[in-house]
Amino acid sequence: MTPNEESEVRRRQKSRSIVMAVLLGAFVILMFAITISKIKAGMHP
Repeated sequence: MTPNEESEVRRRQKSRSIVMAVLLGAFVILMFAITISKIKAGMHP
């Protein structure tokens, strides 16, 4: 593999990692928001 191809592979891996991190963060925020809303719904009979 040439150095040029290797840097391209690294660039793709980095961009894929960033996308996965953003998706994971969005999932965590969504779960947190759902949990908070369920807790608040349970407080009001």
